[in-house]
Amino acid sequence: MKIQQVTGFECAGVKGLVVVIDVLRAFTTAAFAFVAGAKEIILVGGIDEAFTLRESMPEALLMGEDRGIFIPGFDYGNSPAALIGENLNGRSLIQRTTAGTQGVVNSINADQIMCSSFVVADATVRLIQSFNPEQVTFVNTGIRPETQGYGREDIACSDYITALLHNETPNPEPYLQKVIASREGISHALNEDEKADIQCAIDLDRFDFAMLVHKENGRYILKPITP
Repeated sequence: MKIQQVTGFECAGVKGLVVVIDVLRAFTTAAFAFVAGAKEIILVGGIDEAFTLRESMPEALLMGEDRGIFIPGFDYGNSPAALIGENLNGRSLIQRTTAGTQGVVNSINADQIMCSSFVVADATVRLIQSFNPEQVTFVNTGIRPETQGYGREDIACSDYITALLHNETPNPEPYLQKVIASREGISHALNEDEKADIQCAIDLDRFDFAMLVHKENGRYILKPITP
């Protein structure tokens, strides 16, 4: 199995199995949303696209952010901690974020797409192994041209999952510490409303499911799957 990593702005030409990583916070939040009862999460790139799609799906809820800021008119932001104790009662979510969902919709040549973070790391490994792909490409979405120095938490997650795929038994603590010490991690820790999100993001293997994207009628639909 060949394994490589690319950034969120290099994923358009990648083929094969693509694993899109966003630890802080899109695909940590998505995992918490499934546990809260979401049926599916439709991943979109644009804010207007999210609102337009909701018009055709009036029961759907909007979740996400724009450059880290809550989007007026959305039902939820990009906080996994805010979903603890929520009851989404089988509803569909429409998620738009600045990094994570962009990595999915921009991976236009991928044959198969998964989304991951530390909270579903082991399940992600098991699902990848069940596919037995020739190549796996991790897309570290936190790294973008306009955000120099960011994205180290996504690299840490990709590195950790890669080590597991190589049948190694890595000590997870150094990888999780990189989340806390990352620029994004420090930024969230300084915000009283976002401190709890860091603890959610480093809760390794909290959930025993992976997250697989199904492309249906041009939509990127994320669903949980237990390998």
